[in-house]
Amino acid sequence: MHRIFSRPNNLNLTLPKTVVAAYSCSMGTIGADGKTRCFGGQAGKEFYGDYHDNEWGVPVHDDRLLFENLVLEGAQAGLSWETVLRKRDGYRRAFHGFDIERCAKMADAELEALREDAGIIRNKLKIYSVRKNALVFLEMQKEFGSFDQWLWNHLDGPPPVNRPKSFADMAATSPVSDAISKSLKKRGMSFVGSTIIYAYMQAIGMADDHLAGCWKA
Repeated sequence: MHRIFSRPNNLNLTLPKTVVAAYSCSMGTIGADGKTRCFGGQAGKEFYGDYHDNEWGVPVHDDRLLFENLVLEGAQAGLSWETVLRKRDGYRRAFHGFDIERCAKMADAELEALREDAGIIRNKLKIYSVRKNALVFLEMQKEFGSFDQWLWNHLDGPPPVNRPKSFADMAATSPVSDAISKSLKKRGMSFVGSTIIYAYMQAIGMADDHLAGCWKA
């Protein structure tokens, strides 16, 4: 599930706006600091650029953060990542800082109340999936010692490094995301399709997919 972006550093600004838009959506953005990023370089979207620079693609091994990212990626389904990221503080407030045990114990009444909370995506299935997925997450922690242990064991070695020239060249799924998705669905999780899981892998550093022209590449 790809992110949303803007202008590449080699774009001729005299090109028609339609051509500029086409390049902006595929090859990254340039920030005020002159750095080319996969996304988040536009004025007013510094929070997005900060996420790109400091979080996206950085390996995560803390179970609470892994759960948070899993919830947020599921919330993104059908939406842009920017929309979800803007609501991350709202999610942290609504779901007890992503405390997994507290999320697993949330009552129906509490979940129903969140359907009126403008700070999150107010989709009933997505809201209820947080509790359901938290319950499965806890079961997996007991079985494997940690969710992190189970998840990262899907890689045979270091995270694969890919350097697509544009987002059109970037993968949306992989054999690993297929396997993780299949297993999580079988265990009872929802909003964990292979495309969502591949975006999750990109976010938590299980795949390094920064564009070839990105300063992080």
